[in-house]
Amino acid sequence: MIDVLYFAWVRERIGLPRERIATSAVTVADLVAELSAQEDRYAAAFADLAALRVALDQELSDFSAPLAGVREVAFFPPMTGG
Repeated sequence: MIDVLYFAWVRERIGLPRERIATSAVTVADLVAELSAQEDRYAAAFADLAALRVALDQELSDFSAPLAGVREVAFFPPMTGG
C-alpha cells in the first residue's frame, strides 16, 4: 500500500487530500497512468505532467523514479517563492 497525497489544484481536481492505494506500478509514471485510467478526475489532474512535481517519501523526485520501497507519493504544482 502507498499513501498518495495531493496538494493545491491537484487536490481540487481529484477531490481528495490523500488516499491509500494498492498498486502494481513500477514507476511514478506508471502510477499516474494507472490513476488516470481509473476516472476522468485523475486524467484531468495529470493531463499536463510538466505542470506537476512529485515527491517520494518527502524528497523531490521525478516521474521516472521507481516506487520500490516507497511509502508516500505526493503530487503538487511547482512552488513559487518571493
